[in-house]
Amino acid sequence: MAAPYACDATQTRGRLVAEQESSFRSPFQRDRDRIIHASAFRRLKHKTQVFVENEGDYFRTRLTHSIEVAQVARTISGALGLNGELTEAVALAHDLGHTPFGHTGEEALDVLMSPYGGFDHNVQALKIVTSLERHYAEWDGLNLTWETLEGIAKHNGPVLDPPFALTDYNRVHDLELTTHASAEAQVAALSDDVAYNNHDLHDGLRAELFTDDEICELPIVGEAYKEVDRLYPNIDAYRRRHEALRRVFGVMVSDVIDTSRAMLANTEAQYSDDIRALGYQVVRFSDPLWSDLKQIRAFLFARMYRAPSVVQMRKDVTQVVNDLFPLFLNDPAHLPSEWRADVAAAADQTALARIVADYIAGMTDRFALDTHKRLVTG
Repeated sequence: MAAPYACDATQTRGRLVAEQESSFRSPFQRDRDRIIHASAFRRLKHKTQVFVENEGDYFRTRLTHSIEVAQVARTISGALGLNGELTEAVALAHDLGHTPFGHTGEEALDVLMSPYGGFDHNVQALKIVTSLERHYAEWDGLNLTWETLEGIAKHNGPVLDPPFALTDYNRVHDLELTTHASAEAQVAALSDDVAYNNHDLHDGLRAELFTDDEICELPIVGEAYKEVDRLYPNIDAYRRRHEALRRVFGVMVSDVIDTSRAMLANTEAQYSDDIRALGYQVVRFSDPLWSDLKQIRAFLFARMYRAPSVVQMRKDVTQVVNDLFPLFLNDPAHLPSEWRADVAAAADQTALARIVADYIAGMTDRFALDTHKRLVTG
């Protein structure tokens, strides 16, 4: 049964461009489906999560990560009585704005864009779904509902100092940036943490950056391995690892559900807007679990995100972005023909820089590498 503070698709605040709704799909389901069919969503298949896409077939990409986040989000949302379709839509869209090479590419592009307002992948995700996807006859973007757009913009909390791209859109479609988002969007944000805390351990083990014995020293993880060893003393190493990490997953999901259920009950909220007006997040980890997760994150930072091979990869791909940005900025003729109309309409250097950033941000890892080889290194 739906909780009273769940977002009700029949009471949506609607879309920027009014359209006839489906007779057999809810507005939030249509949002989810449009996101899945978007070009930007397909490109996530070849975008870095931690390891560059060509480093191995088994590592997570932004696409598989987004699917895992959506699965976790749907589970938590259902347990809390929230709207699963809205939760899933926000979860699937949350990384649409990522550049090639993941956070490394984003950091490089943000530095290059600093004279022009900077770059942020969350803002870019909103720009993609409101402008850059150009497939529909009557509008640019995907014409998503207000609730889904709000979730994309604010799933990490209120945006108190929004960059230009966000304020520009907010002038025509007020997303109430200074308030918290719906409980559904908050679930999507926490599900992101659940997913990467688990799968980065798995990918780091597969990459042999650390061992099972080493992560057994971590909170939550060590207890999970002990339980598996007790239940299955003769299990092979790969199954042992999988059984342990799925238990780590379960601990995080259960903690979010239990903690958030208690938080929500204490609010006495009766409408989705009551959640937005609270002034604090209601979907969260418990304090003890959050403390444990900080230890896991510190381990991953030292042993995975700053591993020598990963650091070298970061240096190499940063150079790719650093080379491509000025090349396109100084000679926009290198941009594809379908981008030329935007270039011709650019009012100044800042507008041109944003077009170049949009183009580079949309690249996949391998397309960026191939373009760099073709235009820069020969």
